[in-house]
Amino acid sequence: MPDKNSGSSYTPYTVTGSGTNSQGNSYDTRIQPGGSAYHYSNANGSYYYSNADNSTYYNSGKGGSGSATYTAPNGNVYKK
Repeated sequence: MPDKNSGSSYTPYTVTGSGTNSQGNSYDTRIQPGGSAYHYSNANGSYYYSNADNSTYYNSGKGGSGSATYTAPNGNVYKK
């Protein structure tokens, strides 16, 4: 996933809301150039992005021993 300074369709973004759910997971809702998006940062260290272009990114938050999955807008899935 491109970083927030890459000039991609993910940025610039504006955070429109944030909070913590009953499981202790924090989230924010965002407006990206292509529309609405959101981000979860989970209590177990994992995190998830759902982007306006219909791509998603999940990271287990376990460093080198963890996993990451990016699903592109066209549905192609890339795993680490």
